[in-house]
Amino acid sequence: MLGIGLHSFIDGFIYSISFRVGIFTGFLATTGMVLHEFPEGIITYLILIRSGFSERASLSMSFLSAALTTPLGMLFSYPLISRIDDSKLGALLALSGGALIYVGATHLLPKAEEENKKFSIIVLGTGILVAIIIILSKA
Repeated sequence: MLGIGLHSFIDGFIYSISFRVGIFTGFLATTGMVLHEFPEGIITYLILIRSGFSERASLSMSFLSAALTTPLGMLFSYPLISRIDDSKLGALLALSGGALIYVGATHLLPKAEEENKKFSIIVLGTGILVAIIIILSKA
């Protein structure tokens, strides 16, 4: 639970960085991060239930560790990030993106290898299309 809380707190930094770059970049980062925060909260809740906590205590603790720490991370980091010049902001954005790619490559790709590959090319194509749209919208 502490690990999830720290992870979610750091996610708040990524929100601050991406919104500092631009509203559209922040919206894209928020969409992707929310899609992973929700299952993270459910997983935390289920782990706590299986560890013997009551449903109410599990709900409260998972909310605190998975949901509340992200906005706290954003509130903590935004005053610092809002003063950073553009070159350092670009480096922070690259670091944030690299961290997300690392997590995807080390944790998600091995699991994806086990899945049915029927729709893999469609998902890959959709990802490439979204990337092209993002790049063209910034041009």
